[in-house]
Amino acid sequence: MGARMVAWIQVAWRVAFAIGFCTLIFVSAFARAPRQALPSWELRRLIVCALTLYAVGAYASVTEHKLLAGFVLGSGILVSALAAWLSRGRDQEDPPPEGDEPIDEQPPPEPDGVPRLDWAAFERDFRAYDRRRSPVQAKR
Repeated sequence: MGARMVAWIQVAWRVAFAIGFCTLIFVSAFARAPRQALPSWELRRLIVCALTLYAVGAYASVTEHKLLAGFVLGSGILVSALAAWLSRGRDQEDPPPEGDEPIDEQPPPEPDGVPRLDWAAFERDFRAYDRRRSPVQAKR
C-alpha cells in the first residue's frame, strides 16, 4: 500500500468517527427521554468524569500520544452524550407531557343537563363553618 492509500484510510476513519460522534450527540438530544431522571449528584459525577476524560485527552494530545488522545476524547464525548440523555428524564414534580393533562371530571349532569346542587346542605355546612370561626377572625 502506498502512502496515499494510508492517508485516505486515515481520513476515512476520522470522518467515520466524526459522523458517529455527531450521530451520538443527535441521538442524546432527540431520542426518547428515559422514564425517570437521574439524581443530580449522579449527573454531576458523569460530567466530572467527562471533563476529566477531556483533560486527560488534551494532555495526551499535547504529549504526542495521538491514538490515546483520540480514544480518551472520544470516551469523553460518549460520557457527555450519555449524561445529556439521562438528564432529560422526567422528575415526579414535572408537569405531565402535552396531551396527558389530567381531566377535571365533572359530576354526571341531571336530565336537564345541569348538575344539581344541594343548597340546603351547602347552607348547613356554611353556617357550621361560620360558628367555628374564632372571635378574632369574626371581627375582621
